[in-house]
Amino acid sequence: MLETTAETTCPHCGEVITLFLDLSVESQEYIEDCSVCCQPMTVCYSADNGELTDLRVESGN
Repeated sequence: MLETTAETTCPHCGEVITLFLDLSVESQEYIEDCSVCCQPMTVCYSADNGELTDLRVESGN
């Protein structure tokens, strides 16, 4: 598993949060709660050869 961290901003509260991503998966979309405000957000990311190529975080509701 090629695990890494990425910092992003919560679309609800605006706080900077750290996400843990598995870059051995080429692309993934899942729901995760913000570690600050606990609101759901959709995390979408893509990776190529173990390198993060795209990361988007959107309001989950």
